[in-house]
Amino acid sequence: MSEEHETAAEAEVVEQPADLAPAPRKLFVKTYGCQMNVYDSDRIAEALAPHGYVAVTSAEAADVVVINTCHIREKAAEKVYSEIGRLAKMKRVRQRNGGSLEIAVAGCVAQAEGAEIMARAPGVDIVVGPQSYHRLPDMLSALRRSGHPQLDTEFPEEDKFRHLPPRAKPRAPSAFLTVQEGCDKFCTFCVVPYTRGAEVSRPVSAVLDEARHLADGGVRELTLLGQNVNAYHGAGMDAEVWSLAKLLRALAELPGIERLRYVTSHPRDMGEDLIRAHAEIGKLMPYLHLPIQSGADRILAAMNRKHTVDDYRRLVDRLRQARPDLALSTDCIVGFPSETEAEFRATLDLVAEVGFVQAFTFKYSSRPGTPAAEFESQVEEALKTERLSRLQAVIDAGLVAFNRSCKGRVLPVLFEKAGRQAGQVTGRSPYLQPVHVPGEAGMIGKILDIEITSVGPGSLGGVIVQG
Repeated sequence: MSEEHETAAEAEVVEQPADLAPAPRKLFVKTYGCQMNVYDSDRIAEALAPHGYVAVTSAEAADVVVINTCHIREKAAEKVYSEIGRLAKMKRVRQRNGGSLEIAVAGCVAQAEGAEIMARAPGVDIVVGPQSYHRLPDMLSALRRSGHPQLDTEFPEEDKFRHLPPRAKPRAPSAFLTVQEGCDKFCTFCVVPYTRGAEVSRPVSAVLDEARHLADGGVRELTLLGQNVNAYHGAGMDAEVWSLAKLLRALAELPGIERLRYVTSHPRDMGEDLIRAHAEIGKLMPYLHLPIQSGADRILAAMNRKHTVDDYRRLVDRLRQARPDLALSTDCIVGFPSETEAEFRATLDLVAEVGFVQAFTFKYSSRPGTPAAEFESQVEEALKTERLSRLQAVIDAGLVAFNRSCKGRVLPVLFEKAGRQAGQVTGRSPYLQPVHVPGEAGMIGKILDIEITSVGPGSLGGVIVQG
């Protein structure tokens, strides 16, 4: 993705499939998995919109359903097959009644198991990988022309972003923006290098153009996305390669953008310039997701993480020196092959020591094709479940303590939507905590100082600081 970003005018002359039905068709995209899948789902809908597709809120109301899949864990993949089965049944009922339903499977499960999906789920019409979803209009056209299922799980040399239309008008004051895809780290448990491919970074001009468009549409907070986002190395307008830190500094200068975040980062790519960015860029929020995965060096080495626990500790110390109010979240895997009780307790100790305010915790899930799937001494499922429960208890206690520490503080909150209760609006603190306050719709899109007056199980309550 090192080529220069094409202009909107150039994008308009790209030849479009001529035989797609001109009548509006109803589209439903169901998303599984990470924030990047959320972004990709939005882009899928935007790619199909110029061809007469109108988004609806349920599969039952749709003519075309796209399932955007996640392959990180086994259960996530199995949920996809369950959903395919439900849709295939709906399709058969419609066909008996003279109707139709087209089913497309996109994303990482599609990339990893394309041929298997076609064989296992004959009701599926299209399977497309995460690097090729810009081809969905052509694939739908070919499906209707030939009557044959369509499969595309290649890693094309072309930059898919060059073939996607401009972003639609934002629906909320916060938005995701993909700047990097793929991963070269090859952690032994992870399928990302096989489903998303090698690390590629979007050109700086393309990122800035998309960010300006979002800001013009009312977005105030951008979250930069990448499988390994702090490995960003995009081609700059100055013929130099830009780091994530340099990109963040440029984004912070854009009118309208008031908050910046990024996810997911790797400890090995947290350079000194990025650490300085946390000290020097006021718009960069004091909340960082920094996966550790395990608190035991032997397990980290078996995972091919290429850092030690002490490396991680020193990195956390440097980050907190740069930004004393920084809060950290993380990822942890329990039950990695051959993990001992002592090694698991080391993870518990590290989690308590660092004081993570949030964590995504997982039982190790063997993914076909990854090295760890072939490791001996796989941990029994019951033991993984027990360890996960113990780890989650520590994480939950840290979250409760952090939320309680916010009571009485004044936090700037970006309001995003109406609350569940009448006369209430909901926003996010700098630490991503949901905050509910009495208010009206006119507050949405604004950042207001809020005194935190109450702490709930998963959110904060407060009142506007007058004046």
